[in-house]
Amino acid sequence: MTGTDERIIVDPIRPSPMDWMRSRKAERETRRAEAAHHRLAQRMSDLGEDWHVLDLKEATGTDRESFLAVGPGGVFAVTVKNHGRSRVAFAGDIVQIDGRRPKYVEEARANARMAAEALSRSAGVSIPVMPVLAFAGSGKISFYGVPKRCLVTPYQDLARVLSARGNRLAADTVDKVFALATLPATWMNPTYVALADRYRWYPEEGRATDGTGADKRTSSR
Repeated sequence: MTGTDERIIVDPIRPSPMDWMRSRKAERETRRAEAAHHRLAQRMSDLGEDWHVLDLKEATGTDRESFLAVGPGGVFAVTVKNHGRSRVAFAGDIVQIDGRRPKYVEEARANARMAAEALSRSAGVSIPVMPVLAFAGSGKISFYGVPKRCLVTPYQDLARVLSARGNRLAADTVDKVFALATLPATWMNPTYVALADRYRWYPEEGRATDGTGADKRTSSR
């Protein structure tokens, strides 16, 4: 062994051309999604003073590209999608864009279900939330069958579509629901309580109740 200090320098592993292209494509799609989210946020202001809007991406601390809109027409979870110049075709729940079939309808319903569960849990009563798909882009949207229980609209027409739902909620109800939505605790997962601790179908061992809520201890002889 010589006293020469030999060092081996290992070059960092470079991504393959395919991995690099995928990374660039993912970055472009992320930027487009964020731009669409920002444009829709501006468009939501067209709903008017009777409506309140909450950015669910910020409220929930997740990557959900959606908004909660509360107004006279009801409560809506608006999911944002950017399709650029591509044509969007609907056949019921099936969405087709450039030969792909993204699960946009399922995603919109999941966002609405999440919001409904969170609001209902905090309010103590059922608060239904309607899913909405809002598309940002210049490509045509065609329908060969509309999705069930999910509204679809270009983001430019969102205010008209939601306003067309009529007056289903009173002004004070709108304010109360939106105030609930702005509370951080509304979007936090509840602490799990075991089923056995939530429901007792029988009295504890050694105790019986007389129907008034008072416990009777068994006496020993």
